[in-house]
Amino acid sequence: MLGSYRAELLKLRKRSAVWVLFGAGLVLSLIFGYLLPYLSYATGDEQTDGVPRAQVLAGMLPARVVDNVIGGYPIFAGALSLVLGAIVLGGEYTWGTLKTIFTQRPGRGAILLAHLLGIATTIAVWVLGMFAACALCSIGIAAAENGAMTWPSLLDLAKGLAGGWLVLMMWALAGAVLAVAFRNVALPIGLGVVWILGIEALFAGVVNSLLPDLEFISDALPGANAGSLVFAVTGMATADAPPGVREAVGGGRSLLTILAYCALFGVLAAWRTKRRDVT
Repeated sequence: MLGSYRAELLKLRKRSAVWVLFGAGLVLSLIFGYLLPYLSYATGDEQTDGVPRAQVLAGMLPARVVDNVIGGYPIFAGALSLVLGAIVLGGEYTWGTLKTIFTQRPGRGAILLAHLLGIATTIAVWVLGMFAACALCSIGIAAAENGAMTWPSLLDLAKGLAGGWLVLMMWALAGAVLAVAFRNVALPIGLGVVWILGIEALFAGVVNSLLPDLEFISDALPGANAGSLVFAVTGMATADAPPGVREAVGGGRSLLTILAYCALFGVLAAWRTKRRDVT
């Protein structure tokens, strides 16, 4: 399995789609976390859309770096992670490489585990890379505007980055299990992205406005728990929270729910991989 894991890391490192997805997530984080707020701060009056300029600046300083790194993970970066999981597993089916891999050792379970570990490692690199870029932007803005160079504690940084990694891992596993189920790339990506960007938000809106008795269903969905976990580990105010980040459930419950989804997606992927033909 370790040999398969090293081979998977080599494939992922050389696969351009992985870096394109990372670049897209990085660009989105920098644009919505720093570029647009800084333009608003630099060109606005004492208040921008009712928000004081000092508050706009505070949101870009090092003290809020975790918010800017993982604030987009429940929806935008989550969709990119789902695409990553789908192309890693689905690509093996569309290329027909699994028929060759499965005729050699190790077995199917070890091969799948190597793929999932490769995805987990790639997501960790994504999270650390986005953190480094956002940290540099925060330092630059603080130096240019004489802002406070106060950083979150190491514990808060670890909690925030670990929570963000877990959210992305859940969505990546969702993409992986869809790829195993449909044995291709396009359909899992289409279904998964539509779910993240549209269906779940639409369902939650309908439940909140028309069917409040079904709120327990919307609160159990993966997107709601991803947003709740990010809300809990960042401690951001509700008014400052980006789309998808809200306190639908408590932090402890969202953590357990996301772990349960990760376990469920992993078990389903393993079951389908072991029981199903690859052709």
